[in-house]
Amino acid sequence: MPGDPPQFKLPRLEYLPGRIYQAVSGFEDHLEQELGNWDDSWGPFYRAQTPPDPVFWFQNCWFKPFRLEFNSISEAASTLRSIQRNWAPTLFTQFRRGVLIRSKLPPLSSKRRPFPWTLPDNPMGSWTLLDANTLIGSAQCASPFPGGIIEFDEDKLGPPSRAYVKLWEALVRCGRLPQPGERCLDAGASPGGWTWALANLGATVLAVDRAPLEDRILVMPGVSFQKHDAFTLLPEEIGPLDWLFCDVICYPQRLYEWIEKWLASGLCKNFICTIKMQGDGDFETSRRFAAIPGSAVVHLYHNKHELCWMNLASNNI
Repeated sequence: MPGDPPQFKLPRLEYLPGRIYQAVSGFEDHLEQELGNWDDSWGPFYRAQTPPDPVFWFQNCWFKPFRLEFNSISEAASTLRSIQRNWAPTLFTQFRRGVLIRSKLPPLSSKRRPFPWTLPDNPMGSWTLLDANTLIGSAQCASPFPGGIIEFDEDKLGPPSRAYVKLWEALVRCGRLPQPGERCLDAGASPGGWTWALANLGATVLAVDRAPLEDRILVMPGVSFQKHDAFTLLPEEIGPLDWLFCDVICYPQRLYEWIEKWLASGLCKNFICTIKMQGDGDFETSRRFAAIPGSAVVHLYHNKHELCWMNLASNNI
């Protein structure tokens, strides 16, 4: 009928064996070391047909990648829409053409997220362009955030450092928050960014560090402070916890040995810890953390040369 949009047969997807990993900017060498070898690489993306397990050093992983050869902007956008609603581009070439395709897809909010924020149920797909008529993508991805990126509406006045944003990100990914009255240990707490975030949720926080917290954090309701090396305190000396948080700067092996004591004690339900890397990185200890039942080891968007280990009683990660 006159005025109807043009109709065309959608092209078929060519599914690619293996997985595609989007490298963390500045740590491409870590991903390459983990993969050992790969079949294709495009900009920040590496496709490995038989990837090792586990792999940690990526911003996003595409679980079911495909290649799409298309003839027009509308054809590319219509094909993506036919698969699912939410698609986020990560472009490294063909930027103008990519923006035109994105404009024909359902919009994604670019606003910074408030905290706490609950992840939507709808999956988040990712795609990029290899050339003017070739798109690769995946409807199933490791990160629930567009292109692996989450930006928060930050508090510029309350916290004494920006370290709290990676804790926010970890809690959003876990899908659980410390509840009012739950007892938390914040190891390596100084100057108090994580303690500030936990106290704002109403949790009771024991902050432990050899350096003091800022005075304004010390006086927050529910906060107590102990000047000590947290790793020399036995679980029995601290007592039962709902949550153990750790952002201590230390070798990964030392953190692992301390966490082993807590796991053996049975005195803590939930763990979120930063695994700080040194030099070329400690891949073996990261794998040991990942092997703990119910665990996930991920590189958060707000991590730098570090990973995040999460282990929750509900296994909701």
